Amino acid sequence: MRYSPKHPHRHARCSTSSQDLTAQRNALLAAGVDPDAIHVDHGFTGTKRDRPGVGEALAAYRDGDTLVVTKLDRLARSLPDARDIADELTRKGVTLNVGGSIYDPHDPVGKLLFNVVGMVTEFESDLIRALTREGMAVAKVNGKLRGRQHKLSKKQEVHLVSLHQGGKHATTEIAELFGVARSTV
Repeated sequence: MRYSPKHPHRHARCSTSSQDLTAQRNALLAAGVDPDAIHVDHGFTGTKRDRPGVGEALAAYRDGDTLVVTKLDRLARSLPDARDIADELTRKGVTLNVGGSIYDPHDPVGKLLFNVVGMVTEFESDLIRALTREGMAVAKVNGKLRGRQHKLSKKQEVHLVSLHQGGKHATTEIAELFGVARSTV
């Protein structure tokens, strides 16, 4: 397998839009990959495979390219998903570099280690979900889990509804006036 400096691509994923990509970007840059080839997913959690950044990254690869990810959980959240992606890359002739280690699907020990790392990644993901559900249940019992906060106060809602029902203002105007999306109006 070879590293192609012409077409190196990498993928970075953040579960939330507020999460910082700096550490991942720095690690990827240190691996020698062009900054323009970073594919990022914001706001995707869980085991979803249909993430736009992953799709863009996988579609961009050609024979001889190298996909660089800082950790396996940045690419896949379950062992079956990790295997599917690795198999797809192998079929395309793309090398997978996970945290500086090259995955060789033809090496039995490498395949074993990849599966172990994939199992640990899936376990961590499941554990985080379980702890989150547990924490939410405790917060709900204590009255601290209230869900999404309302964008408008009750007075603002009444005023908004009266303007909307009056028919003199377009939905877009009302949305702009109250600083909310048209869908909120």
